[in-house]
Amino acid sequence: MIFNPRPLQSAIRIAKSSGLQRASQFRFSHSGSYNHILTETIGKVALITLNRPKALNALCSDLFHELNASLKEFDADPKIAAIVLTGSERAFAAGADIKEMKDKSLVESYTKELLGHWTEQINKTKKPIIAAVNGYALGGGCELAMMCDIIYAGEKAVFGQPEINIGTIPGAGGTQRLVRAVGKSKAMEMVLTGSVNLNAQEAYAAGLVSGVYPADKVVEKAIETATTIGKRSSPMVQLAKEAINMSFEVPLQSGLQFERRLFQVTFATKDQKEGMSAFVEKRKPNYQDE
Repeated sequence: MIFNPRPLQSAIRIAKSSGLQRASQFRFSHSGSYNHILTETIGKVALITLNRPKALNALCSDLFHELNASLKEFDADPKIAAIVLTGSERAFAAGADIKEMKDKSLVESYTKELLGHWTEQINKTKKPIIAAVNGYALGGGCELAMMCDIIYAGEKAVFGQPEINIGTIPGAGGTQRLVRAVGKSKAMEMVLTGSVNLNAQEAYAAGLVSGVYPADKVVEKAIETATTIGKRSSPMVQLAKEAINMSFEVPLQSGLQFERRLFQVTFATKDQKEGMSAFVEKRKPNYQDE
């Protein structure tokens, strides 16, 4: 396993600036059971780093099994409020591992649901996931970033869907999520030519990413945002995420009704009472995630 220290160094800076350096609040866990990812925790934030540097973090089946396992673990951990997913400064993920899939047959890819487990756990994860993207996010790498709830890009990040160049099409959401992010015309141009990529500024202008930061600061920014989310009521964050995701699935009126029902549900929680009482009393809320 090759360890990339940059995300860890960023995490330490965030932890210190947030006053999390005390042992009871600031902890790291490096799992020895993973070969293709690294996992760390900073306060209430989980940091997952893709770790196949020689392959530019090319996405393989084993990597996704590990990623799914770590997401499931962090989603179930009440001490974790948000998750940051990143790669290296050279590549978030430069695509799928073509060597692994090039010889698969139609029957095998269909019956074994090729790429199905790529989205299996990330779509189930209730806690927000922030992608911190540096370098290449191509093909499956771009699709993985788009599966996340927020994307921050380093200044030299590159987003693209070049699958048409190798005789196939995107298979993990590239033709669906990209349209919603950048519009039909730009998505068509990117997918059909396979040669039109978006740099970080273009991705920001198109609405694909939320912000652009120096390469050595983008993970730090993602952890900072995740830390801010961690100060909110975790049940409210998860309900809000569910409501936003539903907006992509249903007509507007159905979405509005769904949102209203979730809003009404919040009045059965202690955190709603605490949040509104704190506002009226002009003090900071003390959420209990209940």
